[in-house]
Order: sequence, then C-alpha cells, then structure tokens
Amino acid sequence: MGTPEFPHLGKHCSVSDCRQIDFLPFTCDRCNQVCCLQHRSYTNHGCPNASQNDVTVLICPLCAKGVRLVLDQDPNITWESHVNTDCDPSNYQRATKKRHCSVPGCKEVLNLSNSIRCRDCTKEHCLKHRFGAEHSCQGTKKPESGFPFAGLLSRSQKGKSPQSSSSTSSWWGSGFMNAVSNARASAESGMLKFSNATAQALQKARSGVAEGINSGELVELCIHCQARFSSVSDLIEHVERYHQQSSKPGVNKVIIDVCPKCSRGFRDPVALVEHVERDHGGTSIAK
Repeated sequence: MGTPEFPHLGKHCSVSDCRQIDFLPFTCDRCNQVCCLQHRSYTNHGCPNASQNDVTVLICPLCAKGVRLVLDQDPNITWESHVNTDCDPSNYQRATKKRHCSVPGCKEVLNLSNSIRCRDCTKEHCLKHRFGAEHSCQGTKKPESGFPFAGLLSRSQKGKSPQSSSSTSSWWGSGFMNAVSNARASAESGMLKFSNATAQALQKARSGVAEGINSGELVELCIHCQARFSSVSDLIEHVERYHQQSSKPGVNKVIIDVCPKCSRGFRDPVALVEHVERDHGGTSIAK
C-alpha cells in the first residue's frame, strides 16, 4: 500500500463489505472510522454516534416559532420551557400571514422595499411584475384628456341611456362654464371692493393728518417713543423729562429753536429765520 516515496498513502474503508483502498480517505467526526467516498455519510457506514449531530426543530402552533429539541432531554420539558419563556401568540399573524405578489405563481414575499401598488388595479406587486404588462393589469385606463373633471363626468354617465348622454354632457358643460364665470365675477367684485376700501382709508388718513396740522393737535412726533404732541414746547418737555436722562453719554444734544408766532420747531436757526420771513411777513418779533 502506498508508494516508495509515500509509504503511508491511502487507507482501506472501515466498512466490512467494502474494504476499498482510498488514497484520499474520509474520517468520520463521530466514530473516527475511515471511509471511502461512497460510505463517508453517517447513514452509509452506519455511524453509531450520528444522533449526536441530529437537529430536530418543531414549529410551535401558537407563535409559529421553531423550537429545537435538546439532545438527551425529554421533548415535553423542552416544549414546556418554550411555552413559559419564548412563546408569543401575537407573532403568529406576522409569521403566517405574509404579503405575497398578486401575480399567480409568484411566491415573492412583499415588504416595504420591494412592493409597488399599481395605480390602475390597486394591487400590490413585486418589482419584477411592477409594470402593467407584466401582471396583466385589468384596471381602469387613465383618461386621455387632461380635463380634471373627466372622472366625475364618467361616473355620472354610468347607468344612463345613450339618448340622455348628449344632453347630460351639454348640461355639465354649461354648468361648469357658469360656475367659472360666476367665480370670475365674484373675484373681480372683491378686488374692486378692496381697492375702493384701500383708497377710502388712504383718503381718511391724509385728511386726518391735514386736519391735525391745521388745528394744531398732535402734530409733533417724538423720535424716541413715537408719541405725538400738539406743540413743540410739550415735545421738548416730554424729551427732557423721559428721554434726556436715558441718553448715552457723549451723544450731542439736539437744540430746537421755536418760532415765536406759530410755535414750530427748527433745528437750524437759518431755517427759522427763513420761515419767519417767508410765512410771517419778514419779522420775527412776537406780538
């Protein structure tokens, strides 16, 4: 057995009926017997320890989970341990009732990543049958025109005689045109009312400002708090009382000169002189 270079090459099969020499023999991991290619499996060479590698799994009828039987342990004990610890009856619906592709013969299980709902027949299909030609779609066809009320018109015409179809379509067309014209007229009238109200509000505001200036009421505006006063002296008193102490140091104070006749304030003395000469007859002496 073997060769002069490799004298220990090859062994005989341990099966008594075989005893064939094999240069690449197999050694059983359970009984450590040497076997040939034909008798390498546990069943063919009758391995007495093959049961140690057996794996038996039972499906629980309550939760649809697999329960593996432990070797050299009573199956009743294994089953009782599973029922008391891992058994969850709510898992039965998720495990048994899985979504499949609606195409006959397709066993693809659908999930969030491989399912598409057809817009025509409203059925879910896998990615392979996502097109209408692949799943023989029998759903309603899309309307050829882009008219948004085509579906409403088609549903309203179901169950009616062919003689009344023309009158119904003309009635729907006239009703739609009337609704459009009424909506347009109401929108134009609303815009007209809005523009008129805006013009009246602006006119009232302008007239109110003019009346305030002519009557000398609340025409002077405080630049700090936006308060209005009837005269410049009241404005100056308000600024000195409430805003002069809170002013930041280093900021130049504004000196306002008052007209002796109309009590109008000016920051520039030259502007005050020009105002007196222009509006009060060229004299700045109070009477």
